[in-house]
Amino acid sequence: MSAPRFEFTIHATDGRARTGSIAMKRGEIRTPAFMPVGTAATVKAMKPADVRALGADIILGNTYHLMLRPGAERVAKLGGLHGFMGWDRPILTDSGGYQVMSLADLTKRSEEGVAFASHLDGKRHMISPERSTEIQRLLDSDIVMAFDELVPTTSTRDLQAAAMERSMRWARRSRDAFLGGGDHAERAAQFGIQQGALDEGLRKASADALIDIGFDGYAVGGLAVGEGQEAMFAVLDYAPGQLPADRPRYLMGVGKPDDIVGAVERGIDMFDCVLPTRSGRNGQAFTWSGAINLRNAKFAEDKGPIDADCSCNVCATWSRAYVHHLIRAGEILGAMLMTEHNLSFYQQLMTALRAAIAEQRLTSFANDFRARYGARTGDA
Repeated sequence: MSAPRFEFTIHATDGRARTGSIAMKRGEIRTPAFMPVGTAATVKAMKPADVRALGADIILGNTYHLMLRPGAERVAKLGGLHGFMGWDRPILTDSGGYQVMSLADLTKRSEEGVAFASHLDGKRHMISPERSTEIQRLLDSDIVMAFDELVPTTSTRDLQAAAMERSMRWARRSRDAFLGGGDHAERAAQFGIQQGALDEGLRKASADALIDIGFDGYAVGGLAVGEGQEAMFAVLDYAPGQLPADRPRYLMGVGKPDDIVGAVERGIDMFDCVLPTRSGRNGQAFTWSGAINLRNAKFAEDKGPIDADCSCNVCATWSRAYVHHLIRAGEILGAMLMTEHNLSFYQQLMTALRAAIAEQRLTSFANDFRARYGARTGDA
């Protein structure tokens, strides 16, 4: 029997948390899932097979960066993103909306889309719901994201409402473009993105509009953009419940380990974040006892592993002192080992969360995790 295009199954629940799986043509995704970020067709400092070996079922690619370099049409000519980068499992591509707003120069928003100058060479581009969807189709994305407009949570309510309403009009155009995508639409899926900043009424209106359009899954967008964990959790206390319970819920751009634990408790199924890779390259390691900065001189003669409770190959083989030396010396291996450890830690966390939900002990697991993880600061 052939694999389904997209099938989400919930295997167990514990409170609002769920554990399950998404079956797709290119493989199964266990949820809650953390997706390592492969911005430019690579998870930085990692080979794809090694990312998979650490436990990742799916990775994320970036529409904005790939459309600029090497170009979506070129990737399509070379056989699609999977063959291009050597990853044969599912890939989710973001819509490019966030990067256009945050990275591009001289942006001009209109109902058509966003015109912008590339941050690489200043060349002018236009990205619309239709063009974003086309790029993701050219990349042969497995999970395509609708194009949306993001505004800061500090914006006025009128501005937030206008951006949410435009995002919903763009969501319908994105959906129409996806469904008109021929055989790609028959093997891929598409998620809509809920907007509305920190306003419960706007979030509800957004959710209702997305449900009316109908998507395979739904993302909670517009968070983790500086509002802080307390404000984010306040939104997650109601936002997931506004979305269909029988569809995956994806919290975009999150986050720190304790963010993920709290979001899982509130019903989120999927996550992505550059934090484990970016922080690793900068010397920060995530451990079960909190984050540590291995650049610090206190680790120069520390013979212990990065984390004594971590099962990764890095912790089994090298000392904090050696990794400290590599980082301080600017050696490439330092970035590689730190990234491998951090990605492994994140996948170990997701495995533990799935088990805790399945065994109806999520609350005790989450409380124990927070008590231990929060005991150390990032400068330890």
